[in-house]
Amino acid sequence: MATSAHDAAATARAPLSARISWMLFDWSVQPFYTLILTFLFAPYFANIVVGNGPEGQSMWGFAAAIAGVLIAVGSPFLGAFADGRGQRKPWIALFSVILAAAMASLWIATPAAPMATIYLVLLAFVCATVCAEYTAVFTNAIMPSLVPHSELGRLSGAGWACGYFGGLASLFLVAGLIVPMGDSGKTMFGLEPLLSLDTVAREGDRIVGPLSAVWYLVFMIPFFLFVPDIRQKRAHDGRPATAELWDTVRALPGNRDMLLFLVARMIYTDGLTAIFTFGGIYGASVFGWGPLELGLFGIILTLIGAFGALIGGVLDDRISAKFVIITALVILLIGAFGILSVDANHVFYFVEVAPKAAGSGPFSSVGEQVFLGFAIVVGLVSAPVQSSSRSLLARLAPRDKITQYFGLFAFSGKVTAFLAPLLVALVTAVSQSQRLGMSAIALFLMTGIALMLPVRMPAPRD
Repeated sequence: MATSAHDAAATARAPLSARISWMLFDWSVQPFYTLILTFLFAPYFANIVVGNGPEGQSMWGFAAAIAGVLIAVGSPFLGAFADGRGQRKPWIALFSVILAAAMASLWIATPAAPMATIYLVLLAFVCATVCAEYTAVFTNAIMPSLVPHSELGRLSGAGWACGYFGGLASLFLVAGLIVPMGDSGKTMFGLEPLLSLDTVAREGDRIVGPLSAVWYLVFMIPFFLFVPDIRQKRAHDGRPATAELWDTVRALPGNRDMLLFLVARMIYTDGLTAIFTFGGIYGASVFGWGPLELGLFGIILTLIGAFGALIGGVLDDRISAKFVIITALVILLIGAFGILSVDANHVFYFVEVAPKAAGSGPFSSVGEQVFLGFAIVVGLVSAPVQSSSRSLLARLAPRDKITQYFGLFAFSGKVTAFLAPLLVALVTAVSQSQRLGMSAIALFLMTGIALMLPVRMPAPRD
């Protein structure tokens, strides 16, 4: 791959205010993934809004698959258009407004909602997912202009850790202080909520969307104030963005390492997507977890994930992004097998244990404790996989086409990402077994490991 003159020059470290403000994007958007996609709203939707765990999981999975297709199709074209025709911040602003509006719309998800409302909720979920990923394409493309290449791993890891801490803080505030959880009228910590909400109408669960929208808009302000946009646009000789994107795609077979990496990421991200999409739903269904258990589960995994991202970022710069990705995937595979070994009456597939007693405390049963242990393993390594994938792409891509390549990066993460949720949804719908539905995850992780092994790390540019 040809290297531009801009690539050859060392990148100066941006001011601390710019780097921190860039990391605040991860902080701002994380409540969507933590509160809505994983721990609070998704289980509420499946079990209360739809009223049937397997059916709700199936519907959520189909919606996630649709969002994945839209992200895969749109991201590369947006990246190609932006590289030669303007700055990134206007695009970030556009998709931020849509993202916030979609999250706020989740308020309409009432218990046992009519089918028309359920479809509107799923539409809002699809819009929010798509806009969150489109926004990330442009924010990721700004990353290589903020630090030298030798520091990309730490910046990416610190950003990912900032996101996890943002998820933890939002979960603590929303579930622990602001809103009542479930039917108790108390917060997750047994306190009187700061907001007086109708527990029968489950307003505490529904307001997660609007609060996530406010959080996002407030904490994105420093990004727009302090993060420098791309300093100059690349000449595009009047050709349409589709032609430039086609040139980039045609050149991929000549860049073996980039091609292998993108295909590997395409596969292993499928497994990650399935774990994030259905992990909370699975735990809630197997053990009958309510908002208290889900909130504590989210706090534990989010805190573990933040430290995992920081450790992974240091190892990325000191050893290599490839080492971090492969090691994390192997550990993630072990954790996924462990999670699937647990059901209401068994651990490690065959060892019988007493089921969770009615009215018992959070994580009081052996099954819950084993499930939580394996989930902690997954949480520790999932962030380094994503963070080091981002830094490796930034190292491999030419600077003058960085947004195009981050568009392809998003494409690789989504073009088949619908397969894992779709397969989980289909198997769950046919078998009426959430455990069987999630069993395909391991195949995606193992294939990703095999494809990453031959990838060669690029020589340092700085």
